[in-house]
Amino acid sequence: MDATAEDKNSIPTNLRPLLVLEAIATAGVPVTPTEVNEGLGLPKPTIHRLFATLEDEGFIQREIDGRGYTPGLRMRTLSTGILSSLRVRTARIAILSRLAEEIGETCNIALPDRDAMIYLDRIETKWPLRIQLPVGTRVPFYCTASGKLYLSSLDDRHLESYLNATTMTAHTEQTLTSPQALHQEISQIRKQGFSTDNEEFMDDMIAVAVPIVESNGRLLSTLSFHAPVQRLPLDQAVSFLPVMRTAAAELSNLISTD
Repeated sequence: MDATAEDKNSIPTNLRPLLVLEAIATAGVPVTPTEVNEGLGLPKPTIHRLFATLEDEGFIQREIDGRGYTPGLRMRTLSTGILSSLRVRTARIAILSRLAEEIGETCNIALPDRDAMIYLDRIETKWPLRIQLPVGTRVPFYCTASGKLYLSSLDDRHLESYLNATTMTAHTEQTLTSPQALHQEISQIRKQGFSTDNEEFMDDMIAVAVPIVESNGRLLSTLSFHAPVQRLPLDQAVSFLPVMRTAAAELSNLISTD
């Protein structure tokens, strides 16, 4: 056995589950025990036993294909709690509030959560006419600006899996219900670096979203705003992209330097 193998097999027992969780979180896509173990080099029975324990305890969950694993409810709750810590949240809300003041519309931060985006933070517009989507609301990937932006961050294999497995119910006449049409829009989002909702989730509501990324460039969450189309047509809404991207960069820096 070489020195590298000895180092990997000498990983303390109590550290091994944490390294597995770190690898799953870093991957950002479903991974198998074998894929995770490429970086750990643990005995095969050990890595499978770790995965079984973490799955039984709700920290990870098995995907539909029966092979890959992603963060489970307890791991997602843990990450949300870290992002919502008082000091980080205070700074985050300050950035979000300033953006809402500049745009004049409701601004949100949303996280991907299994099969939907979930709103983590929200600053309401001062206009009396507003759209009610409170913190904790879950919205579909395929018909929202934040959700489509998240889909654009997936690799082609996982995007195809999503498109093949998802029932795309029409919420409005504008909702994309064809996997082919959604795939085409995802390709455009990847090129332009932002996403829109053109009355696809709710009648008379538009939205624009930009990514909040980690230091490695991977999408962590989304920054978006939505507005009644009567007050702000979509072609005017995209004019706020520069200030949104500035705010998203500040949010990314806040997270990476915490």
